[in-house]
Amino acid sequence: MLFSDSQLSLLASQLGTDGSRLRSASVSTDIEPIQLVRAGSALSSRSSYFRTPNGEEFATLGTAIHLRSSGVDRFGAMQSQLSDIPELADGARIALGFSFSPHGPSQPEWEGFGAVDAVLPAVGIERTGSQTRLVVVVPPGADVAPTLGLLAGLEAVDDPPPPDPGVHTVESIPPSGDWQSEVAEGVGAIEQGSFAKVVLARSVLVRSERLTGPFDLVHHLRVANPSSYVYAHVVGESAFVGASPELLLAQEGREICLNPLAGSARRGKGDDDVAVGRELLNSGKDRAEHSIVVDDLVSRLAGLTSRIDYPDGPSLRRMATVQHLSTEIEATLLDGVATLDILRAIHPTPAVGGMPRAEALRFIDKVEGIDRGWYSGGVGWLDPRGGAQVALALRCALMTGTTSRLYAGNGIVAESDPAAELIETRLKFQPMLDLLAVT
Repeated sequence: MLFSDSQLSLLASQLGTDGSRLRSASVSTDIEPIQLVRAGSALSSRSSYFRTPNGEEFATLGTAIHLRSSGVDRFGAMQSQLSDIPELADGARIALGFSFSPHGPSQPEWEGFGAVDAVLPAVGIERTGSQTRLVVVVPPGADVAPTLGLLAGLEAVDDPPPPDPGVHTVESIPPSGDWQSEVAEGVGAIEQGSFAKVVLARSVLVRSERLTGPFDLVHHLRVANPSSYVYAHVVGESAFVGASPELLLAQEGREICLNPLAGSARRGKGDDDVAVGRELLNSGKDRAEHSIVVDDLVSRLAGLTSRIDYPDGPSLRRMATVQHLSTEIEATLLDGVATLDILRAIHPTPAVGGMPRAEALRFIDKVEGIDRGWYSGGVGWLDPRGGAQVALALRCALMTGTTSRLYAGNGIVAESDPAAELIETRLKFQPMLDLLAVT
């Protein structure tokens, strides 16, 4: 069994018998968070996983409290709801996910995924540095027995074999030629002065013969993408899974960090990789695109912070198939500014929307033929003590049964070439295609 009788007894003792209030308890454990969801996700209608590049992990099973909001002030509305949650046990965190659109996903494939979902899980494991804690939360009026019984029945599972989708098909939606036409239309609108940048997305539909478990896929994503934010949200029969290169927001108390990426190039080998990176750093087009994102974020943070620091120019961030221009922005929040106040101010950043924001979003609504859902939204966690880790939901797939929808997009500026932009999206699809369409 994953958890010992002594651990379960200690949890039961901490939770007590007063069922009139929200109860929480925590104990130390040596169980890896990924083991929790691989062993127990089939027994729960909602589960999630999140890992940062430095190895911090958070995994959840079940729901003690589920909060949801939508609309243009969805983050403000969610902040109000979160303020009503009472003090929780050490290690308790809230799993967070939100869509690109403030109104949430609209197509049937995204059923169960809201504009903002904040879930205080029934069971969570968080790992930070050398410390790992198991946390159990029981809502008012609920019995502790079902949750403790679930934990008692969990058994360790072996590492999964490499994915084998069997016979499969891959379809571009929209067709690649149509997407290049969208890019050309975007370039034309930029040349006419409608906006300076717009991010246009497309999807790939993979239909497979065999089912791949979402947390089995996460296991392989962790191995193949150690420098990424690896995540999964399972809701009913669907799973949103990915390995994102980009940090949207990290918070520890009053200190925050943002790491926007904009401007991309392929990876190479040896000297070629170095040359490609040098060319990217010296690219006027890519540096201009990157500056649009950084300048916008700094401007939006100005009224919420007492200090903002960032370097004069970008550096390189290298991932498995793509290297990006990267800038780390650090800031100190003013008193009273909460995590969701920051998200309300900065999302969608020009890295996933465009600049100016309103004009770019109108163009996206006009030309994109897909529902982005949570793609280019955010995934991660926050806690009541002023901590948070939220990544942009990129390099991802929405999996339902044996069908997976992959998403990728590119920032379009005046110098963009539709054919080159198409090739870049293919590089961004590759980490997921390597697992879901492997031959």
